[in-house]
Amino acid sequence: MDSPSADADRDLDRFRSYLLLLARVRLDPMVRAKVGASDVVQQTMLEAYRDLAQFRGRTVGEQAAWLRNILARNLANILRDLRRDKRDIARELPLQASLDESASRLEMWLAAEQSSPSQQIERHERAVRLAEALTTLPENQREAVVLRHWQGCSLVEISKRLSCTTAAVTGLLYRGLRNLRKQLHDLE
Repeated sequence: MDSPSADADRDLDRFRSYLLLLARVRLDPMVRAKVGASDVVQQTMLEAYRDLAQFRGRTVGEQAAWLRNILARNLANILRDLRRDKRDIARELPLQASLDESASRLEMWLAAEQSSPSQQIERHERAVRLAEALTTLPENQREAVVLRHWQGCSLVEISKRLSCTTAAVTGLLYRGLRNLRKQLHDLE
């Protein structure tokens, strides 16, 4: 039989892919060369495990928001540390709002206006499953899908960021979404 602590650990661990997706979306490409999104998520998970006794929420949504706050703080700290000489407070302040916006886009992409508590829990569960499915995509497909659907980038912007043609981006998006739908279907 698992201990309550083991259950709590598993509950937090199911958010790992979700946090990784949010970190990838919000980690400045210039910073990615120095710090990986998985490093930031690992730090976030370590802090969450350490501070689990302080978490007072009861719902999956509250837990996701708590973890996003920790992630936002860690991303802000990294940006601050890397840009210490060129510090720009204006970039740090909207980071939490930016993560919340990305999470909202993810959830809106999954479901239309659902409002009951059980529907909200289901929506958060689907967001976690979607984040897990995204991790199975090849990196270039995942990056194209995230840039297009969570950051709202145009095909031209994506082609510049991925150093490829817009036709190649279209193919990446097509294959990425097809593979993502298959992964989500397989997870159900």
